[in-house]
Amino acid sequence: MAVFRSGLLVLTTPLGSLAPRLAPILTLAARLVNHTLYVHLQPGMSLEGAAQPQASPVQATFEVLDFISTFYSGAKVHTHLDVRILLTNIRTKSAFLPLLPSPVQNLAHPPEVVLTDFQTLDGSQYNPVKQQLERYATSCYSCCPQLSSVLLNPDYGELPVGSLDVPLPSTIRPSSPVARSPKQPVRGYLRGAVGGTFDRLHNAHKVLLSVACILAQEQLVVGVADKDLLKSKLLPELLQPYTERVEHLSEFLVDIKPSLTYDIVPLLDPYGPAGSDPSLEFLVVSEETCRGGMAVNRFRLENDLEELALYQIQLLKDLDHKENEEDKVSSSSFRQRMLGNLLRPPYKRPELPSCLYVIGLTGISGSGKSSIAQRLKGLGAFVIDSDQLGHRAYAPGGPAYQPVVEAFGTDILHKDGIINRKVLGSRVFGNKKQLKILTDIMWPVIAKLTREELDQAVAEGKHVCVIDAAMLLEAGWQNMVHEVWTVVIPETEAVRRIVERDGLSEAAAQSRLQSQMNGQQLVDQSHVVLSTLWEPHITQRQVEKAWALLQKRIHKTPAYD
Repeated sequence: MAVFRSGLLVLTTPLGSLAPRLAPILTLAARLVNHTLYVHLQPGMSLEGAAQPQASPVQATFEVLDFISTFYSGAKVHTHLDVRILLTNIRTKSAFLPLLPSPVQNLAHPPEVVLTDFQTLDGSQYNPVKQQLERYATSCYSCCPQLSSVLLNPDYGELPVGSLDVPLPSTIRPSSPVARSPKQPVRGYLRGAVGGTFDRLHNAHKVLLSVACILAQEQLVVGVADKDLLKSKLLPELLQPYTERVEHLSEFLVDIKPSLTYDIVPLLDPYGPAGSDPSLEFLVVSEETCRGGMAVNRFRLENDLEELALYQIQLLKDLDHKENEEDKVSSSSFRQRMLGNLLRPPYKRPELPSCLYVIGLTGISGSGKSSIAQRLKGLGAFVIDSDQLGHRAYAPGGPAYQPVVEAFGTDILHKDGIINRKVLGSRVFGNKKQLKILTDIMWPVIAKLTREELDQAVAEGKHVCVIDAAMLLEAGWQNMVHEVWTVVIPETEAVRRIVERDGLSEAAAQSRLQSQMNGQQLVDQSHVVLSTLWEPHITQRQVEKAWALLQKRIHKTPAYD
């Protein structure tokens, strides 16, 4: 059967019976749809009979909210699917009115196929039922003109005794001691808020946003963390830009509930609009941000504003997390999994030796770049240490010795005539004019020595060469490499390492870092990112992953066939 880019899954089984059937339903859907899967809940609807089925409102109860969480949790194993549960027909008690005829809802990715769990008595693909399904889908949503339809017939196997009509796990609750039951209707509010980083919008985000959309009847304010609030994030260099996060967020929200007005704003402090907007009535938080929600309420009370109703979402567990990752579905774990992956296409360098693939390895001072270079050497790479080339160039009789002495004077020399690099470093770090004089001398010399080393790598029969250079991009040496690999760590950790390694003061270490591109600037021009933030064996695992992926890439090129 054909695979479709986008699909609409219409679920008709009552929710209490549906939860244990989700895994096989999702497995079948994931075989047919490879990108966006929209989900429409219409429990109890029949697709048999002459009359065309009509969309009817589904009352928002805590069972519905819990089911949404369960569905997104189950869908996370199908990593290729962007699942979106549509909320147009899910109504809170205060807005529980019959659905009136309305324009067909436009979706960002019009479905090419409509699927359903509705089963005919004999389990066959009964054409009149499929026609009813197609008519129902097109009466609710914008679909592709040549819409296909499939009646899923999943093999449920032997469901555990008592597995049907069992209450779903309680995953969503008001942050108060008030008891709740699954069938209890959820209260609706006119306006509310939710906040987060929303990096690489994932299923845990979608639960948080879906609950907020169900609670809100008119407007939802969405705070998206930016600037200072991102500094404490793990691997902030790999965060999607604010505009990109907002774009994905906006598309998702408009898809799932277009009737709301969305105000998406940058979140620049811990309180955001939730702390100051008197029109807001509720705030949706996660388990880990619940304290922040309570702090918002204290702030509001201090400023003579009413408290917000807090709704707390339990975290989705990530059963496949690695030892250095969080045990919840988390953007930070996703960013860690990007380490070692190719982030953008390599450069084409026909001027380089055809049998040699060149990696430029860079990173801020103290990042652990040289240790990564040695790990790559252990895997078979030829490593060119630009720092050692600099030593050679500085040495008496070296190509840079006389020009440097003439530019900076003989007081930078030891008694034996060797250049005192510490004295020279203190002269140029923090002084842009002096640093430029030095780099204008050194960079062309080191580039020439590097090209000689590349020829040596070819002579030794090496296929991968790594140029270890802290100033690779500043010097413009990316024109000598196929890929730029950057090692990142937090600046505070880099300062600590520099102080410990070189015996400098914190101020001197920070001055050294300020003379270089920062981690974000490096990553923005990089093909692969690595980090030495964790234990050595985790760094080794990253390097081995990056190396294995590199081998696959270079053996696809004609020179390696």
